[in-house]
Amino acid sequence: MFPDLGKYADVVLSAYAVTATIMAVIVLVTLVRGKRVRSNLRELEIKQEENG
Repeated sequence: MFPDLGKYADVVLSAYAVTATIMAVIVLVTLVRGKRVRSNLRELEIKQEENG
């Protein structure tokens, strides 16, 4: 199921690990930023309703 990478196994597997780590960081940053933006929008909507 897993191909034989020969002498390049370390390089290929480390490249996969770095890519997976970067992708995970991007997803986490996006989720945190989205949560912050939603919170800010709620606050603005509440202020808008109070001011009429």
